[in-house]
Amino acid sequence: MKSKVSNLLLAGSLLLGASAAQADGPLIWQDNSATYLYGRDFKVNPAIQQTLSFEHASGWTFGDLFVFFDQINYNGTEDSNAGKNTYYGEVTPRLSFSKIFDQKIEFGPLKDVLLAGTYERGENRNQNYLLGPAFDFNLPGFDYFQLNFYYRKPDGITKNPAGQWQVTPVWSYTIAVGNSDILIDGYMDWVWNNKDATSSRPNDLHANLHFNPQIKYDLGKAMGWTGVKHVYVGVEYDYWKNKYAIDNDSFLGDDILRGTNQSAINAIVKVHL
Repeated sequence: MKSKVSNLLLAGSLLLGASAAQADGPLIWQDNSATYLYGRDFKVNPAIQQTLSFEHASGWTFGDLFVFFDQINYNGTEDSNAGKNTYYGEVTPRLSFSKIFDQKIEFGPLKDVLLAGTYERGENRNQNYLLGPAFDFNLPGFDYFQLNFYYRKPDGITKNPAGQWQVTPVWSYTIAVGNSDILIDGYMDWVWNNKDATSSRPNDLHANLHFNPQIKYDLGKAMGWTGVKHVYVGVEYDYWKNKYAIDNDSFLGDDILRGTNQSAINAIVKVHL
């Protein structure tokens, strides 16, 4: 459920626009943004949704941090569990071994090794704890490219669900177009477990894949607006196989024909403050 994007997401080298350098203290740079999304064809929850999202990315002398919070509105339709709206957020700190030990860890395209953690939180104590190694890469053309590996422990969704493994690549790629830029960024969460939910273990969660790229045009740069860092307009594609780890083939929602395999499009307006 994210605009993570910029999308989850997942932070680190998230240089979403000009970074704010700090002369003193542990904070090196930061970027804050607000996003409005309108989309349709969502699954499990109501099909039409509007989302207001706040994102924070920052670099520190010991690593980096990414935080986002989504306020999701169901466009007048009421969800049977969450009502007319809901919320979701994530906090992702990463500790850089290169920075902590003051020693470059580089090999070929690998530019850093980190320890990543994520706390995910939604309504009704829907929360997950993630921890694992992460790797930053220098790849030709990319602004940044990360691979984050996690052990994922759910809590509060069902009674004693088994933990899962997750890999999350995060990327950004900028293409110059005329006097402005097109930014292609996003993330993918691939969650798997050798013990998917079965009749003998009904509380275990199903393997799932969430792919969430955005394509955005820097309208603010094209128009010469100087009051803010960036004003982007564009689209987000939200693909989620077995959404919320619910098996598409066994989903018994209000409309059994809807399933849990989601392919939704959002229109986006994003402002970096």
